[in-house]
Amino acid sequence: MSSLLFTLLENPDFKEGELWQRISQSANSIIFSEGDLSSELYLVLAGDLRVLGKVDLDDQRKIKPGFGELGKGDVFGELVLFDDLPRSATVVSLTDVELAAIKADDLISFLDAHPDCGYPIMKELLSVVVYRLRKANQRIFSLFAWGLKSKGLDTHL
Repeated sequence: MSSLLFTLLENPDFKEGELWQRISQSANSIIFSEGDLSSELYLVLAGDLRVLGKVDLDDQRKIKPGFGELGKGDVFGELVLFDDLPRSATVVSLTDVELAAIKADDLISFLDAHPDCGYPIMKELLSVVVYRLRKANQRIFSLFAWGLKSKGLDTHL
């Protein structure tokens, strides 16, 4: 949960309509898709969302499993702060949602100009990235172990 971003939205210098937009989406709406180029990160103000990834099982079977759930206070799309690569996942609303859409460049400029709040916010966002990286590592290791066991290779190690 990103309490500091909620505080930032209440900051009179971080004006709604200028530095961030309030967005409402109905259930089953795609917020963004894997591969999209976009420059916003989002804070969930209300509602629930699911993060989907594209998995190619073979040439004819492709699935989009859920990799995580998001709710009030969660931030997503934060990788735009660190690179300008396409989106790495798809995010879909499970319920009606209200989001704060924040342009990455505007946020960085604001935080640079206000280091008193900028450093703690960047530290909080970095902790979100680190948490997700650790969860991804756990999933990779579990899948690797499953693959070894399913092929009987674990007995040879």
